Amino acid sequence: MTADDLAQALLAMVRCQRFETTPDKLQDGAPLGWHPSVDLAVAVFPRGGAAPVCANVLFSREHPQGLVTRFGAGFGPVDNIAFHADVRDAQGESIAWLPRADWSRIDFPAWFGRGPRFVAPYPASLLKMMVAVGIGRLVDAGRSDWALPLTHAGTAQPVGDWLYDMITVSSNEATTALVAHLHARGAIRREDGREVHNEMHDLFAAHGLPGLSIANTQPDGGWGNAAGAGVGQIQMTAWDALRLMWRLDADAPARAPLVSEASRAVIRRALDEQKLHHNLSSESLRGLPGWVPGIPSRFAHKTGNTQNYGSDAGIVHDGDLHYLIAVTTSLGSRYAPHPDASTTWKLPALGGAVHAWLKANS
Repeated sequence: MTADDLAQALLAMVRCQRFETTPDKLQDGAPLGWHPSVDLAVAVFPRGGAAPVCANVLFSREHPQGLVTRFGAGFGPVDNIAFHADVRDAQGESIAWLPRADWSRIDFPAWFGRGPRFVAPYPASLLKMMVAVGIGRLVDAGRSDWALPLTHAGTAQPVGDWLYDMITVSSNEATTALVAHLHARGAIRREDGREVHNEMHDLFAAHGLPGLSIANTQPDGGWGNAAGAGVGQIQMTAWDALRLMWRLDADAPARAPLVSEASRAVIRRALDEQKLHHNLSSESLRGLPGWVPGIPSRFAHKTGNTQNYGSDAGIVHDGDLHYLIAVTTSLGSRYAPHPDASTTWKLPALGGAVHAWLKANS
């Protein structure tokens, strides 16, 4: 299997889902009508220590047939796409994904890169992986401790327990507590109402991860749209979300670490015990009518979902098969076929298709 084989297979698998036909609650159940944004990255680690095989494909209403990205040397940053930031209006609402949104009239700020434009969808709760790394760095530097009691909104528990809740059940309260902790310990600093220092951005820049950004959070822990952060300020590409996971995967070929082995183990335990399998995997939804299987095996991952967005990234083991996968999309709960589902069944179907193809071709 070559990188081109993998890329062409990913293109075909996304096209096969016909995401543009997905029923949309904001259009009274009518088909969406255009291709949603899908940023999908995969890295496979062949048996015997052979070089990893990696690919990243992008789809949007502007690129309905898909684009294949190109990486810098040594699986570095994407270097042939102009990523643009997502946006929200003055009321803090996402506007790019509304049924009648006219992208020719929306000013999507340039983010990084050169080439065809791709508007990066908000990563939703996948952003919590960046917070986890930031907390791990604090602990590694002796500025916090996993056992340190941390009180937020009247609830007190150790830092490590807050992180566990943030990852395994995607607790927003835990995320707020930990973002406030990052501010309190000086990892993020604001002056005159604006962010002037962010150790996570320094870290991501040093590791060549331009597709990771968690900007404009607040000292009280605010990280959503209402706090002035959220959409347009917090961003992740699938390729850099995958490369973040790579550094948390002790079984993958070594990359420059983001956190110590001890902190990596704490974060990885939470990923292993993830309880929300409902995007690329669907085990949490097995009892729902019309259930569609996704990635079926050991999947240490983090999901993210809102009305407009669905994301997932993590580490898969299935016998000798070992790979990383990450996706960010504009496929949120408005496309879910059941109130207990988080997105269209087409997303776990895509995860299942990727897994089956890798099983057959690795």
